Amino acid sequence: MLRFTRLAAVAGPSIVALALAGCAPLSVNSYLERGADVSRYRSYAWAENGAFATGDPRLDNNRFFTQRIEDAVDMQLAARGFAKTNTDAADVLLHIHARMDQRLDTTDIDRIDGRCLDNECRPEVYDTGTLMVDFMDRRTNRLAWRGWAERSFDGVIDDQKWMETTIDKTVARILERLPRQQ
Repeated sequence: MLRFTRLAAVAGPSIVALALAGCAPLSVNSYLERGADVSRYRSYAWAENGAFATGDPRLDNNRFFTQRIEDAVDMQLAARGFAKTNTDAADVLLHIHARMDQRLDTTDIDRIDGRCLDNECRPEVYDTGTLMVDFMDRRTNRLAWRGWAERSFDGVIDDQKWMETTIDKTVARILERLPRQQ
């Protein structure tokens, strides 16, 4: 029984931390250009922008990262009835923008009582990111719709499977805000 109690004492906080990290708040937003009728679009193509900079050397020019985002968008758009086509025939051209930053959490340092016991008041560095999907009207070359998500990606970048799952879920949440076709 003592062994189980020790195991629970050690494993319990780890499991809770993983569960909370998996449920990190995801802030999703979108923008619809005034007068744009996104519901009439039926086809899309990926704009040819080449590699994009994320601000994180672990992801910059990482074709697996960008390909996973494109695959997730392709899957979500296919489920919504969009046809992927060549650039000249597409109603919209898609652009991806991703930005990763490291942030500093000083919450523990700023405690009201101002005391730090056993030097436990340390700033925490964590990864955060924004993923953005732009729909550019091919005829006018103007932004018609933009969806984006922001969240903590702490630990996600260093775990390929977790990163793939996070990308899939994030893209799905972003594209939920896309107006439905008529």
